[in-house]
Amino acid sequence: MRGETVLPAGTLVYGQASAGDGRFTIRFARMRLPDDREVEFAGPTGHRRVEDPRCPVRVRCGVSRSGSAAYGGYPASMSGATRVFIARLAGIAVFDPRGDQVGKVRDVVVAMRQGTNPPRVLGLVVEVQPRRRIFCPMTRVTNIDAGAVVTTGLLNMRRFEQRPGETLALGELLDKRVDLIETGEKVTVQDVAIQQERTRDWVVSRIYVKKPGSGFRRRGETLVVEWDAVTGLTVVDPQQGVDSLLATVANLRPADLANVLHELTPKRRKELAAALDDDRLADVLEELPDDDRVEIVASLDGERAADVLEEMDPDDAADLLAELPPEQAEELLALVEPEDAEDLRRLLSYEEYTAGGMMTPEPVILPPDSTVAEALARVRDSDLSPALAAQVYVVRAPFETPTGKYLGVAHFQRLLREPPSTLVSAVLDDSLEPIGPEAPLPQVTRYFATYNLVALPVVDENDHLLGAVTVDDVIDHMLPEDWREGDDDHELDGDDEAVTHGA
Repeated sequence: MRGETVLPAGTLVYGQASAGDGRFTIRFARMRLPDDREVEFAGPTGHRRVEDPRCPVRVRCGVSRSGSAAYGGYPASMSGATRVFIARLAGIAVFDPRGDQVGKVRDVVVAMRQGTNPPRVLGLVVEVQPRRRIFCPMTRVTNIDAGAVVTTGLLNMRRFEQRPGETLALGELLDKRVDLIETGEKVTVQDVAIQQERTRDWVVSRIYVKKPGSGFRRRGETLVVEWDAVTGLTVVDPQQGVDSLLATVANLRPADLANVLHELTPKRRKELAAALDDDRLADVLEELPDDDRVEIVASLDGERAADVLEEMDPDDAADLLAELPPEQAEELLALVEPEDAEDLRRLLSYEEYTAGGMMTPEPVILPPDSTVAEALARVRDSDLSPALAAQVYVVRAPFETPTGKYLGVAHFQRLLREPPSTLVSAVLDDSLEPIGPEAPLPQVTRYFATYNLVALPVVDENDHLLGAVTVDDVIDHMLPEDWREGDDDHELDGDDEAVTHGA
């Protein structure tokens, strides 16, 4: 065989092989991709080109006596070889020796070295439940296979903290602009390959870079170069992009993406936040610690910050505004739509640990002559949280908070049992007593615990509906202020933090 055939990892290639006259000939017929799709090879020669050079396989074959051959491809970046592109590691599962999953890979820690020594890979940042990031040294990684990392099972549960001299490959190297030594061209880092040497140490071996597009060629050329073929990996890039980093976190839930942002350096945190869509950033801000989201909002221009606030849940937006300096909060409120600003000002008028300070002013509200079918259509909205979708609040006009007289609540389960043409006023639960906006957190908590609620209506002294408190907001206020940072180290006893998995 001549050279290597580049195929997706896990691909199986089938064909015919023959030997004679000192030559070994292979004719490919079809291949089975990792998702079980089969592809026929086109053309008489059976050659097929795969564009992405980061996922090579070496083709091996076994020839039977009948002359048929089955080719099994194994990834060159996995257990069959020692090279791994780190973008392929993001999010893959980490297992102990028994096959039990202990977490997911979130980043790779490398240390830059002087001279001709390649950057050394120190270990992996692994996220374990609940949202705790720990450090797993490469000495405890026994195998990196397709879609999995296997460890020795001995993990230190101390929370990962980046030390001076350490670099997060995914968070800090991707999208960095560097110079090709040979040509002097500016290129952008798309991916980084790490490789295990004969000494069993892991080092950065190659860089996957992209040249800028020019002329009619909008997409620049991509190529894989040796790590020492570029300069500038250790230089701070003031114009570093986030395209590759965005691709690695695109499928993360808001809470997990918030955890990624929290672990980044302030510079990269602001760059990634600025690149997110308004609704995506709004969801992430709701999951971040107060210090982080204040920092991010302060880095945005006024118009962008106001747009993000409008996308947030009103109660979370009000909590964020309360953390900002009063002057900045007023500036943002002036840029927000008047109706939204009115809701936010009303929420800010209540104490934080009261029903009014925790409620959302946008529950599902309907008039009494609405039908069950209309109510079910409203709660079907995918933007509603499960807690808000669990109940429909029936009031008299006006139907924006503060509403007219509060009549009662219709539970989602009851709506499902009734004919679609039934009026919601006929299925109201009027036994559920609403709560006042000044009710303190302990009283609200007792209400939820006593009646097994997921949401509770809040009314004023004239029985006008002001909003609803949901169980997630109650739990949020009951937990310590720094709970989003996952600071549960007090559960660990001194330095005895090593946990053995798979024993």
